[in-house]
Amino acid sequence: MAKLLLSTLLLALLHLLLGSRSDSLGEFCNFKKKISDKPTMINIGLVLSKLETKAPSNRFATASDGQGKERVYGLLQCRGDISPKDCSSCTSDAAKHVRHLCPDEADARIWFDSCFLRYNTDDFIGELDTRYGIFYWNVENVTEPERFAKELGDLMNNVKAKAVQPGNKGFGSGKIKFTQFVTIYGLVQCTQDLPKLQCAQCLSTAISNFGGGGYCDGKKGCRVLYSSCFVRFEIYPFFLPLSAYTGNEVHASQAVYDNLGN
Repeated sequence: MAKLLLSTLLLALLHLLLGSRSDSLGEFCNFKKKISDKPTMINIGLVLSKLETKAPSNRFATASDGQGKERVYGLLQCRGDISPKDCSSCTSDAAKHVRHLCPDEADARIWFDSCFLRYNTDDFIGELDTRYGIFYWNVENVTEPERFAKELGDLMNNVKAKAVQPGNKGFGSGKIKFTQFVTIYGLVQCTQDLPKLQCAQCLSTAISNFGGGGYCDGKKGCRVLYSSCFVRFEIYPFFLPLSAYTGNEVHASQAVYDNLGN
């Protein structure tokens, strides 16, 4: 499978919980799939409007509009631990930014810290998609990497099991004590259109990047963002409800945008 890597080094302030809602973590504009007519452009706007209306109450929504080749499908997934108000704010930001960043594309996606939005003229609802990923990792290495990897693996298996339980809507979070002064926090989320088995498959694929010599192996924190799920771990609280955390830490992180092919 062809792999195209575009990498960039950046310093990021990780704010108290959600960071700046107006700053996206990344976007995907499929330049091979251009909007071919005005009706499709109009239908994209209608779908985004529907998502903005429907998503906050359930932190998730799908929508479609149009007929035939002009039909557009959309999906919005908010993080399972945020409030409807924060979901509404993130949804509005995502809808605004994706149209600005991908003005001519009929296949577009955008990731924020607290929500994910995508639309396409192909019906992707219910399909597992890990073809394009965004990876963020803390540049600092852990001490005792073998023991850390074991504890992290136990934690992520636990939160993955939570996510696929009935009623949890693809969301799971938890923590595990590593030392007296260090706790590992983990969170996973599938888009709610995925069946249980596909959700588990997506999470397993994402979590596998935490080890095996990958980008995140031996690091103090990492997040992996796919179109069907995302996973994250840190050594500080980053999800609700928050425990003692001042939000004053600055963490150097590196990002890679990884296109695994069509």
